Amino acid sequence: MQKLTLQQKLQQKLSPLQIQVIKLLEVPAMELEQRIKKELEENPVLEEGKDEDLSVKEEDPYEESGVDDDFSLDEYINQDDIPAYKLRSRNYSKDDKKTEIPFSVGKSFHEFLLNQLGEIDLSEEDHQLAEYVIGNIDEDGYIRRDVEAMSDDLAFIMNLDVQDAHLLKILKRIQKFDPPGVAARDLRECLILQIRRKDRSRDVILRAEEIVDEHFDAFTKKHYEKILKKTGWTQEQFKEALDEIQKLNPKPGSSYSNQQVKSVQQIVPDFILDLKDDELVLSLNNRNVPDLKVSQTYADMLETYASSKGKQSREQKDAVLFVKQKLDSAKWFIEAIKQRHNTLMTTMQAIVDMQHEYFADGDETRLKPMHLKDIAAVTGYDISTISRVSNSKYIQTHFGIFPVKYFFSDAMQTDSGEEVSTKEIKTILSEAIEAENKRRPLTDDKLAQLLNDKGYHIARRTVAKYREQLGVPVARLRKEL
Repeated sequence: MQKLTLQQKLQQKLSPLQIQVIKLLEVPAMELEQRIKKELEENPVLEEGKDEDLSVKEEDPYEESGVDDDFSLDEYINQDDIPAYKLRSRNYSKDDKKTEIPFSVGKSFHEFLLNQLGEIDLSEEDHQLAEYVIGNIDEDGYIRRDVEAMSDDLAFIMNLDVQDAHLLKILKRIQKFDPPGVAARDLRECLILQIRRKDRSRDVILRAEEIVDEHFDAFTKKHYEKILKKTGWTQEQFKEALDEIQKLNPKPGSSYSNQQVKSVQQIVPDFILDLKDDELVLSLNNRNVPDLKVSQTYADMLETYASSKGKQSREQKDAVLFVKQKLDSAKWFIEAIKQRHNTLMTTMQAIVDMQHEYFADGDETRLKPMHLKDIAAVTGYDISTISRVSNSKYIQTHFGIFPVKYFFSDAMQTDSGEEVSTKEIKTILSEAIEAENKRRPLTDDKLAQLLNDKGYHIARRTVAKYREQLGVPVARLRKEL
């Protein structure tokens, strides 16, 4: 049984302008330029230039631009003069198809290996097997699969019954290719292949080969005393052999680099902070962002047809609706850009004010603990807005370029009750590790004791966490002769 009911609902909906602002807040400086270019291409009502008052017309805009005074929407909607097919966006023939011409960037790493394969004498079947093996080499130059697994794949995919020994023989031939160490199955084999390409008449090369071949486990764990005890070498002889090993490339595939193939990551700062007369001056980096305005021609056109009292045809109404939608879209986009600028500047200025001591000289120990909610409280914005502003944004200072997220950190209390940033503790930790005796590196326990002596009460596991975040290995692996 159907019933009619009356309900009241309270809903919150984002306006098109709010949606635009949210999207643009997340866009960094480089992408903003591309976003504006795209909008200029898609919206004919949007133009580059200073925004002016559309109601004031000191001079005839048509006269300046060379447009006829009689220019009107009728030129677009006269169906008798313009065939319908000319108004369709998909009016392309096969001859008009636009294709991109690829840019020649040279040979890839695998093509380099395949070219060397063509220079050795192999039967047709072995050549096919060698191509399959090369196809299993990753970008670092390693084969991370067992010979048995590759043999099984060949039997299943290519219906080839290949003995493991025969496939291993082909693998050994590929391991003689350049760069040295290619097609190794692990780091140990990779280093051995490179050492055996060197002059083995030198004693230091033979010692380096013995370390990698017979004492690899102790070598990777830096148990140098065990190696010296077993070999009977002097420390000087052992150090010379270590120097030779350190010259080897653990990733031979990365040595074959083509600068044209590599993608270059370019950072364009969103903010520029200058120090002028001991004053910090913050500005937005808008060098490549053009000024935008609404086209006066389309605004007058819409006003003329909207004020006309005569009956309009359906085509005229559709044209007027189209222009109105584009005008609204252009105004929303311009306003969204302005709001983006204001929000970015307000947020970044609050960060600079809160971290003023740090930005004055770049000393990381002067960084104060700061969270998103702290900046949100100062600016009055929501935490999600502060997060969008700080994400993927960079600031250029007189001591370097930093991501905005870098300045946010947790707090920790010292003996005196003062709150300090965890970045300050990491800086002290990093300086202590750099100044340590490399023959006897500081363990996590000793680092924790060192920080405790300076008034920072931190547990050993916290020190280990900070050390890992700094990318510093454990004490055993930092040991040097």
